[in-house]
Amino acid sequence: MNHVIVQNIATPDPWAVEKLLSLGVSTTHEAMGKRGLVDPVLRPIYPGARVAGRAVTVLSHPGDNLMIHAAIEQCEAGDILVVTTTSPSVDGMFGDLFATSLQARGVRGLVINAGVRDIHDLREMGFPVWSKAVHAQGTAKRNPGSVNVPVVLPGVNVFPGDVIVADDDGVVVVPRAEATQVAQAALARNDAELEKKKKFSEGILGLDLYGLRQVLEDLSVRYVESEEAEDGKP
Repeated sequence: MNHVIVQNIATPDPWAVEKLLSLGVSTTHEAMGKRGLVDPVLRPIYPGARVAGRAVTVLSHPGDNLMIHAAIEQCEAGDILVVTTTSPSVDGMFGDLFATSLQARGVRGLVINAGVRDIHDLREMGFPVWSKAVHAQGTAKRNPGSVNVPVVLPGVNVFPGDVIVADDDGVVVVPRAEATQVAQAALARNDAELEKKKKFSEGILGLDLYGLRQVLEDLSVRYVESEEAEDGKP
C-alpha cells in the first residue's frame, strides 16, 4: 500500500461554510436530501459545540497517531481534522497536546472514528471533538498512514476538502462541489421553518399545517369517543 501526504487540497466556498456553520447539522442534512449523515456512534465529548470547516483527512494505523502529527502541518485556519483508522480502534489517539497544536493553527475541531482522552482539558480549552470513544489507552508513533486521501466515517465517505458540519445532533458531510448549493437550500429551509415555528406558536396544529388529516383518513384512522374505545368497538 502506498502512503502519501497530499498537500494544498481544494477549499470549499467560504460563504457556504459559514452559512452551514450557522444552520447546523439537522438543517444541512435535510437540505441535502437526507444524505451525508454520519452514524450516531460518533458523539460530541461535551454539549453545545458547533463547527463547520474544510475536511483535512487522516488514515491511520489503529493505535498509532503518527499521521495525526503529519496532518497538523497540512491544516489551515477554519479546518476540521477528520481521523479514521484502517481497522476498528477505540484507543485514545488524541488529547490536549494535539488540541493545543491545532488551536494554534486555527483548526475548529476534530472528528475521529476512534478514541480520545484528556476530556477535562479539552473541555476547558473549548476544543470540540466528536469521537467513537473516550479511552485513556496510549498509542504509538511507528506505523505509516496517509493524509488527505479519501476516508470512510461510519455511514459516509469523506474526501479532502469536503465540508464537515458538527453539533449536538451529530456530524454531516457535504461534498465540496455541492457546498454552495446545499447552503442555499439550507437557508431556504431555515426560512420556511421559521415561518412554521411562528404558526405553531400561534396554535396551529401540524395536522392542519401539513395537511395530515387527509393522510389519516386515507390510512383509515378513525376518531371515536372515549366510551366507544373503552367498549372495544374500534
